[in-house]
Amino acid sequence: MRIMGLDYGSVTVGVAISDQLLLTAQGIEVIRRKKENQLRRTLARIDELIEEYNVSKIVVGYPKHMNNTIGERAAKSEDFADILRRRTNLEVILWDERLTTVAASNALSEGGLDNRQKSHIIDRIAAVFILQGYLDMLYNTELRNKNE
Repeated sequence: MRIMGLDYGSVTVGVAISDQLLLTAQGIEVIRRKKENQLRRTLARIDELIEEYNVSKIVVGYPKHMNNTIGERAAKSEDFADILRRRTNLEVILWDERLTTVAASNALSEGGLDNRQKSHIIDRIAAVFILQGYLDMLYNTELRNKNE
């Protein structure tokens, strides 16, 4: 079983998938749509990826404000997570994603990509950061429990 990480944006969804050991996240793709509320094809593609990768859980980025409050984008992520729960019957976790897009952009800049090149993959890399943060938490929690 694997875990899927999603960076849900207004017209894109970055997708990452864990390895089978739940240690690392790999970027898979960016799902694009023309309008924010047109989710039919986006959800159908997520369904396909769930099947293809045998996904057992989904982690959706939760873009809280720096002061920990919930804004419009976070509320839309909550709605998207609810849609995914109903549609897939999988556990869907909202994961604090503050600064993941900034971190992804910085990582891509360090790799020598310009803004045009970054725009094509930044959401996929942000999904990797979101999922990797969750996987690291799982690993650290398991390690802590073994040491107690």
